[in-house]
Amino acid sequence: MSYKKLEIWQIANELVVKIHMMTLHELPAFEMYEEGSQIRRSSKSVKSLIVEGYGRRAYKQDFLKFLVHSVASNDETIDHLENLHNTESLTNQSLYSELHKQLEILGRKLNNFISAVQEKHNLAFEPESIYHLRDDDILTP
Repeated sequence: MSYKKLEIWQIANELVVKIHMMTLHELPAFEMYEEGSQIRRSSKSVKSLIVEGYGRRAYKQDFLKFLVHSVASNDETIDHLENLHNTESLTNQSLYSELHKQLEILGRKLNNFISAVQEKHNLAFEPESIYHLRDDDILTP
């Protein structure tokens, strides 16, 4: 199995592209090197940490450490998005709402994935089912 089959990676990958495009087309020029740069880096970090953790999945604690860092980067991305909205650098309300919602969903799915790894991790056997959570598996806050 590849990390690319993980739903959390797929969502994170989609968000990287959407956030990158948002910074190019929706923000004032001065934000490209300020908050725009920060949100691009933090969104890419979410995805990269999932990949790095997956690469260390044979070691449960390493896997969990990278997944927890991915949650933190996702939270950072939400904070940057809110900063852009609150300072009126991002004025496209529907785009802001869409991105915010997707980031919140990704955060919940990451937390559910962490719980699944904590409960079901097995060094000798990697059942794909624990790494694929359905939408109805999302914990509500």
